[in-house]
Amino acid sequence: MLVAGGPEAQYADRIAADLGQRVVARFSDVVMHVPVEVAQRAVALARDVQADAIVAVGGGSSTGMAKAVAKETGLPILAVPTTYAGSEMTSIWGLTEGQRKTTGRDLRVLPRTVIYDPDLTVSLPADISAASGMNAIAHLVEGLYAPSVSPISFLLAEEGVRALAKALPRVAADPSDLDARGEALYGASLAGWTLGTTGMGVHHKICHTLGGTYDLPHAPSHSAVIAYATAFNAGHAPEAMAALVRALNAAGIECTDAAEGIWELAVRIGAPVSLAGVGFREGWIPEAASIVAQPGLVNPRVVDVDGVEGILRAALIGDRPSGAAQ
Repeated sequence: MLVAGGPEAQYADRIAADLGQRVVARFSDVVMHVPVEVAQRAVALARDVQADAIVAVGGGSSTGMAKAVAKETGLPILAVPTTYAGSEMTSIWGLTEGQRKTTGRDLRVLPRTVIYDPDLTVSLPADISAASGMNAIAHLVEGLYAPSVSPISFLLAEEGVRALAKALPRVAADPSDLDARGEALYGASLAGWTLGTTGMGVHHKICHTLGGTYDLPHAPSHSAVIAYATAFNAGHAPEAMAALVRALNAAGIECTDAAEGIWELAVRIGAPVSLAGVGFREGWIPEAASIVAQPGLVNPRVVDVDGVEGILRAALIGDRPSGAAQ
């Protein structure tokens, strides 16, 4: 079964033509945040046609839909990513139902094979490339201070930040630069691996809430929040902050403060730095904060409602962050 929707249809058409009768079904109703009712239709189709594998072409939404099918059927996934989401490298699934997004881990949803082709990302508009790249940066940032971080994952996360911070300004300047696109995919792969092997903190909980409850776009929300979540955690994760500064400086983003460096990278590539710009409203802050600040959230700094509200208010405005202010 071939899973692809929206702009990726052109690539799905080529793959379908090459595979011929091996494609027993195509599912194109790919929806952001993977609503349960849509996922159920995809699962039913896979069972009806007796598919024995899934080819997922596209960004995180296509991969997420394929994972929803694999979770219920056990079918293997071959992923062909066209963005820098990184979800193709993880065993993490996510489903949205009743304005709440639920995530979990299941090895059945981890793609068996991933094919990275920079040519397939050239058609990705510059603004989407930028936001998608910042989404990958967010995975790396939180992986650096996750409780389950290992010496290997720490090194790879730092390398992923360096690769993305070096590649994304070049992609923004010249979207046809295949070397830069390839370097960005390399960084995104490391980001996905980091996401899949460590754990995430307050930043990802906020972004899951923004998507599941308020239907905000996934990558732009990550881009708008990550600098302020980094500032919130700065004083409680000094080794992670030092690694971020090293990686950003090595990529030509001169900074002494990790949160400011991440913000500067986003501004430089034209990625969102303000939640207001992606549709979030000030009046939603109390409700969103209460959803995020639940017991059991693992994060370097203790998370309470006031802390989450502070992150959201800073991100709503989008000014240069300050670790001290957070």
